[in-house]
Amino acid sequence: MPTAPAPKPLSQEEQAVMRALGRIMRMLPRMLDADLERDQRMSLSEYQVLRHLSETPCRVMRMSELAAAADMSLSGMTRLVGRLESLGFVERIRCEADGRGANAVLTDAGLARLREAWPSHLASVRRHIFDHLGDLDLPRLAAALAAMTGDGPSACDGAGCDE
Repeated sequence: MPTAPAPKPLSQEEQAVMRALGRIMRMLPRMLDADLERDQRMSLSEYQVLRHLSETPCRVMRMSELAAAADMSLSGMTRLVGRLESLGFVERIRCEADGRGANAVLTDAGLARLREAWPSHLASVRRHIFDHLGDLDLPRLAAALAAMTGDGPSACDGAGCDE
């Protein structure tokens, strides 16, 4: 069996991008969370759950789907939804499709709380992300980031690459 050629070393520019991406993957969620906690007394995880529910038909999601959307374990999501339920922002109901699972439902109070927190979160996102991007081609950046996670086409598909 032939051996694969040695990988090409990263250039200085590629190393700089890799290091910056590593740092932002660790720091950005912390910064956004800290801003929401300070301004709204709400965690980023709580905000994301309310946002995901607000974006679905009838403001309902199966707990396992909500956990996947928020990149959380099912047990972690169960605890978080329990907290949001105690605040009146979410209700849990039995899944009618199979009777075994549970659905999370965004209440009117939860939607109002999300709308209250949204301006603070938006300001934080602008301050920590978009204020630093200048004239970057945002559709191309979004496509490249989506391709890195396997969530979208490759960075050049439909993004105006010259290749």
